[in-house]
Amino acid sequence: MKVKEIPVSLFHQANLTWQSKEKLLSNKKQIPVIVSLASIPSRLNIVHLTIRSLLNQDVLPDKIVLWLHKDLMHKIPKKLNALIGDLFTIEFTDYYSSHRKLVEPLKRFPKKAIITCDDDMMYRKNWLSKLYEAHQKNPDKIIANQTRCITYDESGELLPYKQWKPNESGCENPKLTLPIGAGGTFYPPNTMDEQVFDKDLFLKLASNADDLWFKVMGLLKNTVSIQAANTGKDPIPIWGSQKVSLKKGNIGMDKNRTQWMALTNHFNLKFENIDRRNQQLQ
Repeated sequence: MKVKEIPVSLFHQANLTWQSKEKLLSNKKQIPVIVSLASIPSRLNIVHLTIRSLLNQDVLPDKIVLWLHKDLMHKIPKKLNALIGDLFTIEFTDYYSSHRKLVEPLKRFPKKAIITCDDDMMYRKNWLSKLYEAHQKNPDKIIANQTRCITYDESGELLPYKQWKPNESGCENPKLTLPIGAGGTFYPPNTMDEQVFDKDLFLKLASNADDLWFKVMGLLKNTVSIQAANTGKDPIPIWGSQKVSLKKGNIGMDKNRTQWMALTNHFNLKFENIDRRNQQLQ
């Protein structure tokens, strides 16, 4: 987090904390989606701020589900436990990887639209309504508030992740639009290949890159991923949440590149083959 962002973060943290659960939930329309996220032990004491920001939306989902490892079942902080109710629930898994934020709700709610988000952000009040509005205009597409273009050079060589530019004006190959989870991603029903549930495989090929795993599962299902056109302001990082982060390794050590190569090699998704596989999507 940049120094100039700290006062903004602290202000929003205080504002969310002061509001009662009843006030956060009162007199709001519900929309037919599930909001899902996962968290880790180092963020267990701050994830209540993310949940509060989701309860503070101008519309509410059918349900908000937080996925934790079963080792944390008896370690839920009071501030988080106090938010549990009809709308917000905590579920437990036997694995830690962040893939569970989509894999598990796809099992539990196969006919529901799933919106995933991160556990270290506070989401703006219109975040959910804007994503739902974007979905209504593109009901069969995966939609993300933040995307990058998976980029190859002219010879077909995959470039380092730092050269996968944010998708501001559209990717040269639209099939290589990569949804980034932090901003929030909308997954309509039936947009993932059935192999999405293969835990052994995603832990082998992309253990630290759930975004890349879900991207490939969408490609295998012939689902288009797009950048939302109405993103609004970025979510606000929670101060102190980045002590443990996958970002440093995935970006600094270019593990996103190596994991994407592992995925495309396994599924035989060569750069030119992706175009052929998805011509029907154009």
